Amino acid sequence: MSTTLEIRNLAKSFGGLRAFQGVSLLIEEGEILGLIGPNGAGKTTLVNCITGLYKPNEGDILFQGRPITNLRPHQICRLGIGRTFQVPRPFMYMTVLENVKVCARHGGVDLKQLLELTELWDKRGRLTKTLTFQERRLLELSRALAVEPKLLLLDESVAGLNPSETRHMMGVLRKIHKEVKMTILWIEHVMKAIMENAHRIAVLHQGSLIALGSPREVANDPKVIEAYLGEEYKFAET
Repeated sequence: MSTTLEIRNLAKSFGGLRAFQGVSLLIEEGEILGLIGPNGAGKTTLVNCITGLYKPNEGDILFQGRPITNLRPHQICRLGIGRTFQVPRPFMYMTVLENVKVCARHGGVDLKQLLELTELWDKRGRLTKTLTFQERRLLELSRALAVEPKLLLLDESVAGLNPSETRHMMGVLRKIHKEVKMTILWIEHVMKAIMENAHRIAVLHQGSLIALGSPREVANDPKVIEAYLGEEYKFAET
């Protein structure tokens, strides 16, 4: 198995405020890596550094072995990194199909196949402003997939969804991972979604990586229980 993304000793500060420091992480090709931690732990800031929105103060980021630390966001996107945002911000007065077309890197993207994958093809002609919040989450995902990423960065893709909608989104993400063989880095606070779908989980707390392992290992880690999870998600010993 090859490495898709490598983060080496990364640090980012805003003035005197440290977002994170000394973060090193490998994301293997084809895996779903969950990224969890309390609010303010530095999770979204890390994704913003990966995608070039922020420049880290220290460290390096390599995508498929190529340094990308100093590249601009559009250059990183063209290499094959797509992302969603915590709050979907589509073009409200465009249709679903037009929104996805805007994000497509070139004319070779099969938009019908893409929107069927995210279950929005039947709504392709609707104005985005008429969509439900769940459908806007799916459109956000569709827009990220339109850049044909090799690595997909998800930022709280089930936030704000009710349990039924969350199960549906989890099913769509599993289908994408299976059919497109997508490598995924997934920030999430809904632990059921992460625990059931991630192959490994990384935990950020106060700007440091405090744990990395399988869902069982992370949920049973005393440091993670104290810092974030509590006992609720602890796996029973067998």
